[in-house]
Amino acid sequence: MALRDIIILPDKRLRLVSKPVAKIDAATKRLVEDMFETMYAAPGIGLAAIQIGEPQRVVTMDLSKKKEDEKQPQVFINPEIVSKSDEKSVHEEGCLSIPEYYEEVERPAAVKVRYLDLAGKQHEVEATGLLATCIQHEIDHLNGVLFIDHLSKLKREFVIKKYTKQAKQAAKDAKSAAE
Repeated sequence: MALRDIIILPDKRLRLVSKPVAKIDAATKRLVEDMFETMYAAPGIGLAAIQIGEPQRVVTMDLSKKKEDEKQPQVFINPEIVSKSDEKSVHEEGCLSIPEYYEEVERPAAVKVRYLDLAGKQHEVEATGLLATCIQHEIDHLNGVLFIDHLSKLKREFVIKKYTKQAKQAAKDAKSAAE
């Protein structure tokens, strides 16, 4: 297992559409292990492979609340939403790729998701509550969509400007330190 760097906004890779996993092999399993290690270290409750620079349709999640709770790791390979409720719900969301920014987002209250597990077996899950919010958030990542895309244009532009400015400052600081 290896801890990986999480890509931060405004990195353009976050807008890539991830490719389906053709074959679940040792490399896929290593990727999933790295994703869990990275997600737990962040700490976060969900991570899409693209967030560590791998444009593959792989999601890891663990909705257990506290570090002392028993872990409940979940892996979704090639997840797809097959149905959504008309009913909406609002949850506060954050993102490991947009650190320390949280906002209320409205999404379908329930979704049915089809996916493969690490053994390549197909499953379907009906998700509500936090699970529904999290899986929709992570599947959005696989499609190059960020949670800020669900906000007003004004809020979204503010966030993008803020993180672009931070990235430029970090690059400038790194250049100064190297000189």
